[in-house]
Amino acid sequence: MKLTGREKSSLILEGVITVILLILLNMAIIIITQDIIQSNPGINNGIFMIKQSMRIGPMQTQIWSYQRILIAILIVIDVWVVWWRLRRRYHLYQMNHIIRELHYIAQGHLDHRIPFRLKGSEQHVITSVNALVDSAVQSMDDERKIEKSKDELITNVSHDLRTPLTSIIGYLGLIEDKQYRSEEDILKYTHIAYEKAKQMKNLVEDLFEYTKVQQHGSPVNIMKIDLNQLLEQLTASFELEAQHKGIEITSSVEPNPLMIEADPEKLGRVFSNLVANALKYGNGASYIRIAARQERDRVVVKVSNDGTPIPAKSIDHLFERFYRAEGSRSRATGGTGLGLAIVKSIVDLHHGDVRATSNADETSFIVTLPLKQEQPEKKN
Repeated sequence: MKLTGREKSSLILEGVITVILLILLNMAIIIITQDIIQSNPGINNGIFMIKQSMRIGPMQTQIWSYQRILIAILIVIDVWVVWWRLRRRYHLYQMNHIIRELHYIAQGHLDHRIPFRLKGSEQHVITSVNALVDSAVQSMDDERKIEKSKDELITNVSHDLRTPLTSIIGYLGLIEDKQYRSEEDILKYTHIAYEKAKQMKNLVEDLFEYTKVQQHGSPVNIMKIDLNQLLEQLTASFELEAQHKGIEITSSVEPNPLMIEADPEKLGRVFSNLVANALKYGNGASYIRIAARQERDRVVVKVSNDGTPIPAKSIDHLFERFYRAEGSRSRATGGTGLGLAIVKSIVDLHHGDVRATSNADETSFIVTLPLKQEQPEKKN
């Protein structure tokens, strides 16, 4: 840290004043000491005898006079006092610089950091202040992202709820105003309204599930489960729907049994969403395969189908809320755009990873999970 010209001048002036004051003080001490010694014959004779008895070296050189010893002691003390005063003043200037930098940051210049480096405890202060500002800026950025995320969530939910709700009100309004020709028209209108109501119900349920797993500290009921049994039950639950679409659904686990620590309900929701996603959007698929294998201390589960590939530009956005690779197709199948976002949230809760790959031959969602979950420390 460089001192300003005014600070340097002030430091030099303080040093000069300190030296002058010390010289005057030293002269006073020497004069008072001489007066005391000369006015007391006993002390004077004692000092003379000590000087005669104390000789140094082979030449038997007499020790210096007491005046020289006193002056030497006073010079050492003077040097220490000047050094201490100047160092104290220099540290004060350093703290003033730090305070000015803090005031500048506090005025809203949050992109500014204290630029200079010091030695000792002052550097710890600078490092702590810069780290504190970084943390505050990061917290503000996170808060802005959360607020933006909430706004986007409200906007998307409002839009997705308004569309089916408008249809429901429209068709029920036709019935209410008796704008129908036959009973068949009434049945048609009520059926459309019913389907739209189910679509709204699915959206609300997915939204509830998504917000639940997104909450900080969301409870996870970790227990040991056999992944083979879980996947067999899953394939059995989708088997009838898959047969109606001409799709063969199978699962395989290696080794068998494969024990994993996880929340069975949430993990079941992950693979259920992935299979449901393949059934909805895997146009032209002939199979859906769920293959799990152990790789050291982790488990890799691959859910694959040979349906229509996902566009390359959509792969990186699949796990975003309300993202639809093909919006028109999603609306036709009743998709909410939250299924894969729920998958990612649950996988994150299990300290795992999920990604997607797609080409002309096969589309795969790959979930990687640890075999064992880290248990939170119990508080006494």
